[in-house]
Amino acid sequence: MNNLPHPLEGPPGHVRWNILAVLVAMSFVAYVLRTNMSVAGESMMGELGLSQVELGMVLAAFAWGYALFQFPGGVFGDIFGPRRVLTWIAVCWGIANLAIGLVPGADLAGPGVLLVSLIALRFAMGVVQAPVFPVVAGTIRNWFPPGGWALPNALSNAGLTLGAAATGPLIAWLAVTVGWRLSFILTAPLGFVVALVWWRYGRDFPTEHPGVGDAESAFIKAGREPIVAEEPGAWKRVLRDRNVILLTVSYFCMNYVFYILFNWFFIYLVQVRGFATLEGGFLATLPWLVGAVGAVIGGVWSDALSKSRGIRIGCRLPGIVSLVLIAGLLWAGAAATNAYLAVALLALCFGCTQLSDPAYWSAITSVAGRHTAAAAGILNMGGNVVGGFGAILVPLVAERFGWVAALSTGSLMAVVAAVLWLFIRADEPLKT
Repeated sequence: MNNLPHPLEGPPGHVRWNILAVLVAMSFVAYVLRTNMSVAGESMMGELGLSQVELGMVLAAFAWGYALFQFPGGVFGDIFGPRRVLTWIAVCWGIANLAIGLVPGADLAGPGVLLVSLIALRFAMGVVQAPVFPVVAGTIRNWFPPGGWALPNALSNAGLTLGAAATGPLIAWLAVTVGWRLSFILTAPLGFVVALVWWRYGRDFPTEHPGVGDAESAFIKAGREPIVAEEPGAWKRVLRDRNVILLTVSYFCMNYVFYILFNWFFIYLVQVRGFATLEGGFLATLPWLVGAVGAVIGGVWSDALSKSRGIRIGCRLPGIVSLVLIAGLLWAGAAATNAYLAVALLALCFGCTQLSDPAYWSAITSVAGRHTAAAAGILNMGGNVVGGFGAILVPLVAERFGWVAALSTGSLMAVVAAVLWLFIRADEPLKT
């Protein structure tokens, strides 16, 4: 029997939950400012004279900046600490969003200059967004006891899914009401607000926060080595660790399914399942809402199992079960003859991707210890690089073999991700 403390148990003291609430709000804002161009893009094409291919290049610039700077962003967080890094990057989100809203029109800048400017700005937004979840994972590791990391990471993940769900209606309404430029300018201050709140309230470690009492501090420290700052260069160990590598490859495979639905769900509903645009837009919010519920359930499940059976089983079992469900639901949704049944099955499939997510983040935290931000950067880099490959592979398979085959490639990847969990030992710490 494992005696790790559970995050919902313990003495009076709520500072750690207040810290988490700010991190959840930051995740929400990050996704609003990240996905807004996908909604405003149609209006931008008309005013700026962009083709669909050119808009695709702009959107892809964010993806590559975000993926390539995950690991450097995590190392950055380890070196300078969550308080400073999360404040800096949130301020940069606001600045980058304002800059998009202020780009010159096609009449003032040549087409080439305009396109390059937009690509550069979106790449920069990807770079400054990259550290957020690796650094959040490191912050959660510092503020919550061992065996209690899955639920806080799950709640942070729920924040991003709710942010993504809110972005469509919010940005569409702003774009229609005040124009796409003001939709960027009016949402930019969200980055400044969360930066200010985090700087004033957040701290790197519980011992630095004036509101943390002795009882809460002892509860957070229970069952682990002392929480200390990162020593220079120690992050290099994560690059050689077998569990970090296996978790990253498995996360790569799982996120292939995430990106199928992230990139293609709306288009699939309208072009393949025959829904009208407005109805398809409404239905496209369902996976995100189901995903928020799935993330919380996955966090509670993983933490409860970690307490009763140890963190290896507490991460492995939810990971495998979720991925098997993903494989079955994705195939069933693709093959369903009824369009609304297909929507329900695919929304549940997306929910299961989020159900599995807390297990990955809890495992990487357990393995990496005080190097969590750097290790989480590798994990999230693998989980996001796959989006670039899937964006090309899925339409190619769909064009040649049909959408059932295209979606079924995700089922195969989910099975591979599940098998890899059999070899992952979340209770095996990083070798020194």
